[in-house]
Amino acid sequence: MSVKYNRVLIKVSGEALAGEDRFGVNKEMSVQVARQIKEVIDAGVQVGIVVGGGNFFRGRSSESIDRATADYMGMLATVMNALALQDTLLSIGCPAKVLTAIEIRDMAEGYSRRKALDYLNEGNVVIFGGGTGSPFFTTDTTAALRAAEIDADALLLAKNVDAVYSADPKKDPDAVRYENLSYMDIIDKDLKVMDLTAATLCKDNGIKIYVFALAQDGNLMRVIQGENVGTLIQ
Repeated sequence: MSVKYNRVLIKVSGEALAGEDRFGVNKEMSVQVARQIKEVIDAGVQVGIVVGGGNFFRGRSSESIDRATADYMGMLATVMNALALQDTLLSIGCPAKVLTAIEIRDMAEGYSRRKALDYLNEGNVVIFGGGTGSPFFTTDTTAALRAAEIDADALLLAKNVDAVYSADPKKDPDAVRYENLSYMDIIDKDLKVMDLTAATLCKDNGIKIYVFALAQDGNLMRVIQGENVGTLIQ
């Protein structure tokens, strides 16, 4: 089986894991995501994953909670998703390790780049929880940072939409679907693909970004094989 990428970092949003439930982890969606990841691992591709936490907690929701505290709460939400995805992968026979940027010794190992690379080379899916470990950074930035640290061939953004559009296609029937974009297009066109810090990290390190829909079964492997099923940013 021919693959285009040998090592990838996949950003899986919390919303993707919630599926139609919109909150928590949807069992069917979690298993579908895990099966797609295992298919890629079985093809010999090394996979790192950064998970979001929006299905449990999204941003500052009260004036009584300051921004830094809200960000720490979001980091804990990503650890919850990381542990859920790890167990789902293990249940279908796919080896997986969770590394967290915040210390939770009884639940997961602390993050180190060398440990992550060793686990990847051993054939494990490495799931990065806890964001960067610092407030004021999004999980998009975490994904770009980890992709650079593990020397990933590409950063794959698994979304609820099938590509990047000029506007929300659910609200604007005239929204334009893009197949190819540059890093600067994200800024110039004000496209809500990822935050500017993450986009700059990818640009500075020459990391390709691919946006696609994870909900469609088999899409992850199609991306790995180089099929045009979403939007490539480079």
